[in-house]
Amino acid sequence: MGKDTKGFFRRKWFLRIISLILALFLFMYVNGSKSGFLRQNTRNNNQNSALMSNKSVTLRMPLDVTIDNNKYIVSGYPQYVKVKVTGPSALVTTTSNTQNFKVYADLSDLTPGKHRVKLKTSGLNSELTSKIEPQYINVNIQQRKTITMKVTIRLSTRDLDDGYKLGHPHSDIQTVQVTGSRDEVNKVNRIVAFVAIPHDAKDNIARQVTLQAIDRNGQTLNVVISPTTTNVSIPISAGSQSSSSSDSSSSSSDESEETKSSSRTSLRNDSSDSSSETSQSSSSISNEDSSSSSRNQ
Repeated sequence: MGKDTKGFFRRKWFLRIISLILALFLFMYVNGSKSGFLRQNTRNNNQNSALMSNKSVTLRMPLDVTIDNNKYIVSGYPQYVKVKVTGPSALVTTTSNTQNFKVYADLSDLTPGKHRVKLKTSGLNSELTSKIEPQYINVNIQQRKTITMKVTIRLSTRDLDDGYKLGHPHSDIQTVQVTGSRDEVNKVNRIVAFVAIPHDAKDNIARQVTLQAIDRNGQTLNVVISPTTTNVSIPISAGSQSSSSSDSSSSSSDESEETKSSSRTSLRNDSSDSSSETSQSSSSISNEDSSSSSRNQ
């Protein structure tokens, strides 16, 4: 029995079958490994292609203006501009997230007046390209001027209900500095702290008020005021003096009326007495005439 089994395994057809099966397994293993390697390579190549492909993104960036701020004031330029950034996808994404570059207008070599200036970028990666919108801006450069002015308090009303009256308002800031272009600062007529007073106010009022620069026509000017606000206090008191004065005036009026009435009564009495005396005189004269006529007879 053992000899037959050993002879069976030694037969040629059996060995051929085993060899064929092993060859098939080896073939399948090698093909599987190649397919996996190819898939991995394809995936890596796709990722590399995605990273290296170009991409564009539009960013909203603040505009920096380069000038001597101690000497000049610049107006007319936008606060933000749009920048279209194009380049490798990875760099564009990083730039979009960090925004680690700036857009600026160099005015350092310009004199006072109106100018048209081209915008530039700084700090952008060399592999990226940018397009700024707008590419040019119009600016107005003017001499800077600073003056000191007093603060004026203006109240919305001076009449209160129920006999209450306003006292003298007080500001914790007496003077402020006004800075701006020379033309605009020269137009400033006064610095006003405007306080709205309700008609039914009965207690002292305290307000923090924003200061305004006003010209001769009452128009607000575009200047910088430092400090920008002031604390205003306004005392309110009951109008006892006005009540007493009105009582006094009414008393005087009553006394005047009484005096006039007395005068009219006295005049009427005097005229009555005069009339009585006149009638008595007439009566005596009549009596004397009648006596005289009877004696003559």
